[in-house]
Amino acid sequence: MLVSRISDLKYIVVETEWDAFLLENNLIKRYKPRYNILLKDDKTYPSICITREDYPRVFKTRKIIRNGSEYYGPFSHTGTLNGLLQIIAQAYKVRTCRLPLTEEAIRAGKYKECLEYHIKNCPAPCIGHIDRAQYNEQIAEIREILKGRSQDLTRSMMQEMKKLSSEMRFEEAQEVKMRYDTIMEFREKSRVVDTGLDNVDVYNIDNDEDVVFVNYLHVAGGCINQAFTFEYKRKMDESLDEMLMLAIVEMRGRYKSTAREIIVPFMPETEITGVTWTVPQKGEKKKLLDLSALNVKQYRADRLKRSDKLNPEQKHVRLMKELGSFDNSHISGTDAVAACVVYENGKPSRKDYRLYNIKSGAGGDDYGSMYEVMMRRWMRTVEEGGTLPDLVIVDGGKGQMSIAKEVIDNLNISINIAGLVKNAHHKTSGLLYGFPQMEVGVKPDSELFRLLEQMQEEVHRVAISFHKKKRSKRQTQSELTDIKGIGENTATALIKAFKSVKRISEASLEDLAAQVGKAKAQTIYNWFHK
Repeated sequence: MLVSRISDLKYIVVETEWDAFLLENNLIKRYKPRYNILLKDDKTYPSICITREDYPRVFKTRKIIRNGSEYYGPFSHTGTLNGLLQIIAQAYKVRTCRLPLTEEAIRAGKYKECLEYHIKNCPAPCIGHIDRAQYNEQIAEIREILKGRSQDLTRSMMQEMKKLSSEMRFEEAQEVKMRYDTIMEFREKSRVVDTGLDNVDVYNIDNDEDVVFVNYLHVAGGCINQAFTFEYKRKMDESLDEMLMLAIVEMRGRYKSTAREIIVPFMPETEITGVTWTVPQKGEKKKLLDLSALNVKQYRADRLKRSDKLNPEQKHVRLMKELGSFDNSHISGTDAVAACVVYENGKPSRKDYRLYNIKSGAGGDDYGSMYEVMMRRWMRTVEEGGTLPDLVIVDGGKGQMSIAKEVIDNLNISINIAGLVKNAHHKTSGLLYGFPQMEVGVKPDSELFRLLEQMQEEVHRVAISFHKKKRSKRQTQSELTDIKGIGENTATALIKAFKSVKRISEASLEDLAAQVGKAKAQTIYNWFHK
């Protein structure tokens, strides 16, 4: 029934499963959807409260009372909250009673100690056994734990575990480990809810050519209760600052936002009366800004994926707008060869691949070999009236690009030239373009960068494969051509028939004669059976 009535689907990206639980709670309470019944009443996930008193209390609550008390949470998993309170109770002795303790009343002796003091669960501030400053030092440390700053505590727990284990006190060590695991789990506390934030808008922005994506989050009462991502088309080359301001004005009107603080990724040039711009660098506000950025990136990636599925050819056209077709030369070692691979519309065009033996004797000179191969390639294309590539990318840097430009200038033709820059690990790290050469920024996680890597690997594979084949053939033929009276043609025919020199050496005189005649067969047979 639910699926049959769905008309649209939206989602908000968060970092952990806890965040998803908490956000679900907030959204169900706000929108009261028909098919969600578990969280629509007044119940909510519990939080930890530190009261605003001379001697504060620390306890679990489901009610948020704005009386100056501090609240941490809420916690989607009650077991974790109870475990955390247990850690606090064991590590710090704080009172659990509801007495309205004041220093004047304590000095007047109005209170008596209770059982909690006698069983060593409370330091008895009610009778002055601990002064206010000492007591509040403990409360300050508890705040640090609840804020996730528990490194010192976990460090001491780890040392205690090791000490107990070395003393063979494994049961006690296990108890410490359980507390340690609980507090480590708590470090992943929710980033969705922060009770210190109220009526705050959060915006982030990204762009893709002529389309701009803007995410909007609204935080009220410490909860994210609205989250939307929109896309806008640029009309007149507007800047990101201008597009962000247009989106903010529209969304504040559409969603009746009265937020007096707006969190943004950069400081806008425009002011809004009564509104404070915040560009956070750390803390909870920075986490909210990062969450908004995550939603923008996810929306952009999903939009692109949907578009590519609807029109598979569009992906190749989009990449080719950035790149153009591809022609690459690569030189390899002795038995010098070169390989040229061709990409058309973003796909390898293997029928246009070419392999070259270096003829000029410049095999040890990369630049000389590259000049020879490019000259042969494009001179023949020009003579036969073929189509020149839109772009040639040389597998190398500025030197190789200069060789390509020299060939193009000598032939008086026009081709765009680029070069692949490699890092110390011989991996693609960027793209050079233009004269003088300038490095073109390509994001390492972009489709274009992956295509460049694929091209580099492909031309390297083709060149190495051709080189190995040629070297193997030369080595094999040289072993046979060392036999007096056996030339290259005969050696090639034998390898083609028997597949290897080893099989030729083991062949009978009759089998050899069937391939090369009696005289040559006898010579070969005698050579291997001396």
